[in-house]
Amino acid sequence: MSGVSFAVRRFVSVDPSKCIGCSLCEFVCAMEKEGEPNPLKSRIRVVHLNPIFNLTVVCRFCVNAHCVRACPRNAIKQSERGGILIIDEDKCDGCVLCVQACPYGGIMLHPEKPLVIACDLCGGEPKCIEYCPETALELVSDDRRFNEALSSTMEKIPAVIEKIIDDIKGRRWANIFAEAEERNQRFEDKLKALALNIKRKPKSK
Repeated sequence: MSGVSFAVRRFVSVDPSKCIGCSLCEFVCAMEKEGEPNPLKSRIRVVHLNPIFNLTVVCRFCVNAHCVRACPRNAIKQSERGGILIIDEDKCDGCVLCVQACPYGGIMLHPEKPLVIACDLCGGEPKCIEYCPETALELVSDDRRFNEALSSTMEKIPAVIEKIIDDIKGRRWANIFAEAEERNQRFEDKLKALALNIKRKPKSK
């Protein structure tokens, strides 16, 4: 795979300043891929670093991917279009060497099978992006966008904390509750849309 590049490399990235850590993306992904809302079966994972700083980890379809090179059974290949991981279930034995090799935490071990799993972009229209209530997720083509968002978020954290403390000290509960209510409403709207979509799907025989 040395020197290989992909004409169309896109992956899901998060804006940490928008992510509220609701984990809806995990449930949506698990429903789409496994037919059940089990976040352990999700191809995207939420990392809660603290109450106001959250990240998601997901496959970035790296050029010369560490996971591909680490697999001793040659069970992981990459598609020529975008570098999406193709995992051979017959060869993969869940040894997790690929998981350990990934610098982004983007490949996971299936909780019920000796098999690793990773994002495949849902055929080009990731459901996690569609249902994120804060529009914190987007498709990007390089790491620059995430790195800029991460740096910007880190710089803003002291100001955000100071504002929360000031609102509490000033007993400005209306501000706090209004923001929370708005977030809750966006979350509920996405849940309702997801539930409606699930009802519309034909049941597999």
